[in-house]
Amino acid sequence: MTVRIGTRASKLALTQTQQTADQLAAVGGFPVDLVHIRTDGDVLTGSLSQMGGTGVFVAALRDALLQDACDVAVHSLKDLPTGPALGLTLAATPKRVDVRDVLCARDGLTLDGLPAGATVGTGSPRRAAQLRAARPDLDIRDIRGNVDTRLGRVPGLPGNSTDAVVEGKSCDLDAVVLAAAGLHRIGRLDAVSEYLETAVMLPAAGQGSLAIECRTADAPRKAGSTEGSQGVLAQALAALDDPDTRLAVTAERALLARLEAGCAAPVGAYAHRKGSLLHLEAVVCAVDGTATVRDTKATDGLTDVGATLLGIELAEALLAAGAADIADLAAS
Repeated sequence: MTVRIGTRASKLALTQTQQTADQLAAVGGFPVDLVHIRTDGDVLTGSLSQMGGTGVFVAALRDALLQDACDVAVHSLKDLPTGPALGLTLAATPKRVDVRDVLCARDGLTLDGLPAGATVGTGSPRRAAQLRAARPDLDIRDIRGNVDTRLGRVPGLPGNSTDAVVEGKSCDLDAVVLAAAGLHRIGRLDAVSEYLETAVMLPAAGQGSLAIECRTADAPRKAGSTEGSQGVLAQALAALDDPDTRLAVTAERALLARLEAGCAAPVGAYAHRKGSLLHLEAVVCAVDGTATVRDTKATDGLTDVGATLLGIELAEALLAAGAADIADLAAS
């Protein structure tokens, strides 16, 4: 049996999918093939919200699964819409890596050290809003492109292919903000000038996590259920699932779902288990950074239901504090 693993063809997607494929093969003892799937997110230009949201990166992969063009799909979990996909199951959430965002700035500058009026690029409304809240004097620019393309906008970063200043293309910004996880996976952490702690910038729900999705019939069978499989692939997927990561991202995604937050809503969320408690912190920001609503909650209900309820309860608290008044939560 050869397991076909669907992936986007970007450098980051291929790298994280190959790492996942190697783990599945090692655990399951079966050969694997990578199947490259072209998504709308790889073809269309413009801002993420204009393209139709995070789902543009996963729709084609999900179609490939349903049409039996591949057996497993690997996503960045933050790209996965919170709603269910009929016929598909989130079969595994491997152990999460660094959730933080990072600043990659010229001359090794930090966020506090950037001069007034410095240009900072990001394609994320969540990052832009939190940057403006922390440093309202910065000039935040909307940018697109893969990780290497974005890093190429900042002069002097290790690994950049050119030092030519070309507006909108290379060496024209003072800094960019990216996810630590993505830079780690493609070996470009040497471009980081500062790790932004969650007190300054809460990550996207699911950031730092991968989502391994498959057809429901092939997913690991839960205790007491007749749905799913007990086959070799299902057992390998179950072995890759990290329970603490699943609890954390379940809480974060439940919060997003209750807020009915679209991809362009400036919402940050981070859950983590500490001892017998699951902690969740979240923030909703005005796009211009002039107002924020932030809160935290914890639960000792260390189950999928408990994590879901935690996310819903914190979302309710944010809404009660006026989150919907300061941000367009339905932005897509």
